[in-house]
Amino acid sequence: MSDFSVILPAAGQSRRFGSAGNSSQKKAFVSLDGRPVWLRSADLFRDRLDVRQVIVVIAREDSDYFVDRFGSDLAVLGIDWVIGGAERHDSIANALAKVDVKAKWIAIHDAARPCAVEKDIDQVFNLAKKTGAAILAQPVNATLKRISAEQRVEKTLDRRNLWLAQTPQAFEKTILVQAYAKFVAQAKDGCLAGIPITDDSQVVEAAGHPVSVVSGTGTNIKITTSEDMKLAQAILKARPKGPNLFHPFAD
Repeated sequence: MSDFSVILPAAGQSRRFGSAGNSSQKKAFVSLDGRPVWLRSADLFRDRLDVRQVIVVIAREDSDYFVDRFGSDLAVLGIDWVIGGAERHDSIANALAKVDVKAKWIAIHDAARPCAVEKDIDQVFNLAKKTGAAILAQPVNATLKRISAEQRVEKTLDRRNLWLAQTPQAFEKTILVQAYAKFVAQAKDGCLAGIPITDDSQVVEAAGHPVSVVSGTGTNIKITTSEDMKLAQAILKARPKGPNLFHPFAD
């Protein structure tokens, strides 16, 4: 059944990408092997039989560009969009208000992660249905150092049981909606008890619901800098090509 709504946050400022002053060159809109990054991420979900809705979250300053560039085709592709907020949690809250009432599950996937694989998405969705909340993550395999303000090593951290959170992250709708309502009521400057909230599963954890983990792959990179585009292109080119479907946004 089509019971998942998928939210793709793409409202960031792309400061580390080096082009925040030009909305058409933010990382979500840059062409990756002939298609904008955000659309490559949307492609991971929009044709899945278990997905009923894809929602892209766009910064207010990008909305005119987004509508001019993609508006005429969004209906054909079945993709919704909303205006985001000042922070990620504001953007997700705006998207939650647009989720299809018939959806039972909500998945959130960074629009800047276009290299996720179907197998990992399947596992996250299936585990979320069993446990209520599941994320993709990868074990830390590097040595971790805590650094002082003077750029000196304070401590080498034990990396055992430490994982790097990725997306997609999937949740039973009621769990996520209630967790965000609690977060909005209790948060101050995007923090709970002084701790910054940096991903959506953290909001669910803070509400007291356990989150299960699926071990992901190192190729599910998040595009942050222009150098990441080269790596993403190499990853996509190394994968077997799918059917030659018509894509209205192809260059």
